[in-house]
Amino acid sequence: MSQNYTGSNSPLITTEPYKELPENRYVESVSDSRQLDALEKNGGIQPFLNDNIAPTLSVADAIAQMLENLGVGYAFGVAGGAMASLWGALSNSSIEVLNFRHEAGAAFAATEAYFANNRPTVVFTTAGPGITNALTGLFAARGEGAKVILLSACTSAPQRGRWAIQETSTYTLPSGGIFTPGALFNYAITIESAAQLPQIFRKLALAMAQPGGFVAHLSIPTAVQTSLVEDIALPQLDISPFPMTASKEAIAKSVELLSSGPFAIWVGFGARDAAAEILELAERTGAAVICSPRGKGIFPEDHRQFVGVTGLGGHASVLTYMEEQPPLRTLVLGTRLGEPTSFWSSALVPKRGFIHVDIDPEVPGVAYPHVETFGVRSDIKAFVKELLQQLPDAPDSTMLLPRPEHKAIEPASDVDYPVRPEVLMAAIQKIVVEGSDAIVMAECGNSFTWSTHLLQFAEANRYRVSTGVGAMGHAVTGVLGAALANNSKAVGIVGDGAMLMNNEISTAVKYKIPAIWIVLNDARYNMCHQGMKILGLKGADATLPPTNFAMIARGMGAEAIVVVRESDIEAALEQAIASTVPFLIDVVIDADRPAPSGGRNKSLAAQGVKSSAAKNAAKQVSFPMV
Repeated sequence: MSQNYTGSNSPLITTEPYKELPENRYVESVSDSRQLDALEKNGGIQPFLNDNIAPTLSVADAIAQMLENLGVGYAFGVAGGAMASLWGALSNSSIEVLNFRHEAGAAFAATEAYFANNRPTVVFTTAGPGITNALTGLFAARGEGAKVILLSACTSAPQRGRWAIQETSTYTLPSGGIFTPGALFNYAITIESAAQLPQIFRKLALAMAQPGGFVAHLSIPTAVQTSLVEDIALPQLDISPFPMTASKEAIAKSVELLSSGPFAIWVGFGARDAAAEILELAERTGAAVICSPRGKGIFPEDHRQFVGVTGLGGHASVLTYMEEQPPLRTLVLGTRLGEPTSFWSSALVPKRGFIHVDIDPEVPGVAYPHVETFGVRSDIKAFVKELLQQLPDAPDSTMLLPRPEHKAIEPASDVDYPVRPEVLMAAIQKIVVEGSDAIVMAECGNSFTWSTHLLQFAEANRYRVSTGVGAMGHAVTGVLGAALANNSKAVGIVGDGAMLMNNEISTAVKYKIPAIWIVLNDARYNMCHQGMKILGLKGADATLPPTNFAMIARGMGAEAIVVVRESDIEAALEQAIASTVPFLIDVVIDADRPAPSGGRNKSLAAQGVKSSAAKNAAKQVSFPMV
């Protein structure tokens, strides 16, 4: 599913449905010294309890203890009666439990907490609507490649089919895909007996040692949560993270292909832990580097070999490079090349195709099925390290590469109202990106395109966007998880529509999480509004009643300020960065400034969406996924 790679000092998980590993991958009995060695290798994460669980321990307590030893540090969710025992067990463990206002927000926060510290996270829900509310966030977790374990309550066996309160069973919900593995969950099971625990946690530990994302669902009936664990020997496994490495033949073939002519490097989010290696590879070979929206910063955007971002919110400099200095091949590292990254444009295809490296063997060739592609299954860091040992250096290139375009911002008028989005982004670049170490997240919609196009990052893991699911509310609520797990500021650049849909300001205030929201307040679903206008599709209403988000935030206990003039932006950002509490900046922006979404119109046209006027065909389109 995903091509994401996690660091070698953290547990890893496969994105494929769970498969048993060869017997030599694990040991079921090890000495205490081996366990301590494994603990150090895992960066402080121990797969299992060292001792058998005492007979007086409940299933809920056992689950909490084993999650602790899997390395879980945070649990995000909304409590309820059906999972009271499990909630209590988590609350009395070393895991930090955070009660959110909505389960989807909790799941988004869990996803971003994982990416902030590379440790698996937990989402907990009660029965019925608790589960269904969380599904969008868990869908995003799977698409983004996070490691998240859902703990949910379900109706106990004797009460199923009898209209229990919030009944959760096969009488009320489909079993396939929710309580079983499938497209949503890599692993899913209902725990009907304490006797299942050893095998369940053995499977989870094995999954944690594999590269990629992994989303699991443990459904625990209310009565089973309080049942006692007796005479069960829990496994003691010594499982160190192991990289997925390419074969010698695949490396040799890659070296041969890359040595046959100039090549470019296309960097995706799955390469985020190989930044140093990719930089060395580019500088030794003189390769031009482009990146996906999620890959921003993995290769420094201020580097002379960086050409630009591809796809949604990307740069025309990439197309200029492909037209004027086309590479023979492109080395693709950790991106699916899906629509948000490539628009499936033939202009991005080099003459001899791709060398596509990913941990998922199904990824190479999917986006461009008719293009010559040599697929390599490997995690990115291991692959690039092998290349560096075998690929000869290229002579220094004197050719100048195109650079991302940055138009000069016209001076403000005497009124300097409302705020132009490009002026806001320039201030965010100066105060937040360059003046702090905060993680920056952009919500889907015009927030995504303005941020991706105009902000520049020189290091990995500073910028986060969701390009797969692209759910509204992801950054609005995910910013809490990022700030919490990173133990520092995290900034969400979000639209007013997303802020109205699902915000967790109250949660941030309760737990003193230093999240910052910068709201692009234009009283519209503006990506939809601008897109419909350019496509010539009339009659659809994407406007919103004007909203004072600063007033709402202050009403929940956060600090907030309204910015209506461009001259006040930097001071507001400095105040937010200096604050020790949740902070919201409500920016009244110019809604009519066209978002930098060039290229999306061609993709929409290919899918059957057409303008009613031919003259609109060449204009930019800013429009949601279809």
